[in-house]
Amino acid sequence: MPLVKILPDILASQVAAGEVVERPASVVKELVENSLDAGAKAILVDIDKGGVNLIRVADDGCGMAREDALLSLERHATSKLRNSAGLATVMTLGFRGEAVPSIASVAKFRMATRRTEDVVGTEITVDGGKVRDVKDAGGAPGTVIEARNLFFNMPARRKFMRAETTEAAHVEQQVRLHALAAPGVRFRFRKDDKVVFDLPGVAKTVDRVRQLVGNELGAELVAMPESLGPGMSVMGFVLPVKHARKGRRHQFVFLNGRPIEDAAVTKGLAEGFRGNLQEGLHPAAWLWLEIEPQLVDVNVHPAKREVRFHRPYEVRDLIAATVAECLRPTPPAALAQNRPPEIKAGESDVRPLFHQVQAELVPAAEAPEVESAQRRSPNFRIIGMLQERYVILESGDGLVLFDPKAARERIVFEQLAKGRSTGMETQNLLVPLLFELDPRDLDLLLREKMALMEAGIEVEAFGGNTLQIRSLPACLGTESPKALLDGMLEELLHGTIAAGRFAFERVGRIIANKAAQRVIPRLGETDALLEELFHCDLPYCAADGRPTLTEYNRKDIDRRFGIGRG
Repeated sequence: MPLVKILPDILASQVAAGEVVERPASVVKELVENSLDAGAKAILVDIDKGGVNLIRVADDGCGMAREDALLSLERHATSKLRNSAGLATVMTLGFRGEAVPSIASVAKFRMATRRTEDVVGTEITVDGGKVRDVKDAGGAPGTVIEARNLFFNMPARRKFMRAETTEAAHVEQQVRLHALAAPGVRFRFRKDDKVVFDLPGVAKTVDRVRQLVGNELGAELVAMPESLGPGMSVMGFVLPVKHARKGRRHQFVFLNGRPIEDAAVTKGLAEGFRGNLQEGLHPAAWLWLEIEPQLVDVNVHPAKREVRFHRPYEVRDLIAATVAECLRPTPPAALAQNRPPEIKAGESDVRPLFHQVQAELVPAAEAPEVESAQRRSPNFRIIGMLQERYVILESGDGLVLFDPKAARERIVFEQLAKGRSTGMETQNLLVPLLFELDPRDLDLLLREKMALMEAGIEVEAFGGNTLQIRSLPACLGTESPKALLDGMLEELLHGTIAAGRFAFERVGRIIANKAAQRVIPRLGETDALLEELFHCDLPYCAADGRPTLTEYNRKDIDRRFGIGRG
């Protein structure tokens, strides 16, 4: 008996489903792509229980005759390709002929479809890959596909599904991607019988971006004029550098209408922002690439997320040049006036390192307070500031550099830690702060709301993908909380991920770090800051372990100047 056997059709479809159908969002992706390929101008997506109980995608596309509807359930059946040469010029989103039979093999499946020219349509019911019923059906022209009880016949696969809210967030993100890819199409997304969004088709791409990011961010979009390269073009929008983030979730790239991820595009964006972007941050961008199909291979990934450019360096350079051009400011005269003076050859930069000594800055009436502070902290004498960043102190053993930002970070962190054990003192915001988020980020923050509350931050859903923050730890004050929280949320969601990502120690460190970044070192505030610092349990290091003070003792200084040798 031979050991090698041909797989039964249903089992082969289930194996294919392992590549094509990773989760409910994968089902939605494949079905929406088929709707777009069918010329739909309206696509309605419904899910229930994160898509596990129900996924329904309805469109007003061309529909199918009964024969074609039945053939679409056969593996490798496709209307997109006729021969291998066609693979080099494919422009449709779906073409493998795997999606529909794969979905039908792992769900309770129903398809209803009708062409405009047909009096009646066709309804097909499939149960775990087996066709149960084929009959006439009414309905408007177009196609409706339902997948219920996903992975009902693959319990090992089903147990790896995430929480309903997580799966729903991934589905929503997928629909948003397609809405960006096809701005002229109406997209409605409904979750558990509630409309999440309903986006009418628009004539201009920028209007679709604004629909999804909101008016506040939409007003800051910087347009990239369409740029042409050999066999390719690019256009799109970026946000100013202040909106750069650690993750790439704010980068949306579409190739010939297909959402993709590619290293050449990422590098092109980074190079376009070169000189403006802090290391480790990625710009927010929406790019639409049009490339001759012969210059790109879209058949390198089962889900078609990745592609292979035949001339990746040209793609990268085109994007980089286009981004750099749209970011290039018009050089006003005011900028030239603010430019630091150039140092001519042979001259030295004589900009002073030190400010005046503390005795000239602190009024005599404040002297008793200064002396009191110095009695509680080491006996430092304030000398001045180094480049408006570090405070220069004299100690009994030598020279000390003091970092006010690191000190504030330690102080805030210990205040939060103390509040955690004795009762967090919070301040309610008169007007809650609102943040538009990626649906997956919103889901995570709401699931971790108790961990945030422990750190004094009260969050609630506001509707749609908007998060509202109602209160903050009292130790943060109320000055410019929006910017502080924006950075804090970004670090929490997309910073280095470790076990217990919302553990208090991590949340507290991030809050303290973001609060400290807003500190503007001022010489006259040094004494008070040192006094606060030396009331902390660990005054010599910030929350993340950076030193707050660094000492250069007299012996080391003498050695550097050659004093005491021979």
